[in-house]
Amino acid sequence: MRAAAQSVPTRFPIFPLEGALLLPGGNLPLNIFEPRYLAMVQDAMRTHRVIGMIQPTEPERPGQRRGIYRVGCLGGITSFSETEDGRYLITLTGLCRFDVVDELTVATPYRQVVADFARWHGDLAPPDPPDDARPRLLAATEAYFRRRGIETDWAAVRAAPLAALVTSLAMLCPFAPTEKQALLEAADLASQGELLITLLEMDARAAQAGAPPVRH
Repeated sequence: MRAAAQSVPTRFPIFPLEGALLLPGGNLPLNIFEPRYLAMVQDAMRTHRVIGMIQPTEPERPGQRRGIYRVGCLGGITSFSETEDGRYLITLTGLCRFDVVDELTVATPYRQVVADFARWHGDLAPPDPPDDARPRLLAATEAYFRRRGIETDWAAVRAAPLAALVTSLAMLCPFAPTEKQALLEAADLASQGELLITLLEMDARAAQAGAPPVRH
């Protein structure tokens, strides 16, 4: 799927969504119900079947366009279904990160950008993170999940390839939006893994200090 990123357009719609992190190779399920984003998905399905996920930098205010971070991740629509009440249930699979070059003035109800992929070409064939990070990542994850009451299939977690584990945990853990953006902008999987472990261990140190878990 990542190889397809070499042929994607440099102009595409974006979905600014706070706290939603899409990484290359990861799968992000989305429940689409707002009219502007229903139109976005319809148009994407008729054209290149891609949508850029990006985080806003400020709260939404009536009548004002929210600022956005300059780095996002392009996702390909890999599953699509329509509900009886008119919503779309889609899954985006991460292809490649991008830098926003320009936001276009468009007639569509959704936003569109021109993007540059040059800085992120390594996403197309990423090297695996060093496997010696696995014990520390698993220990930090177990402590984090236990503290927050998150249940999971630990046998599956321990058996997962390290690259997939880093991507999945980074996307699924309820980190703050700024922390998720930092994970998105980390140079490569090894850097993402190190930052992920740091965030998980920071939570453990907060627990030792008696601080309650922060609910993002």
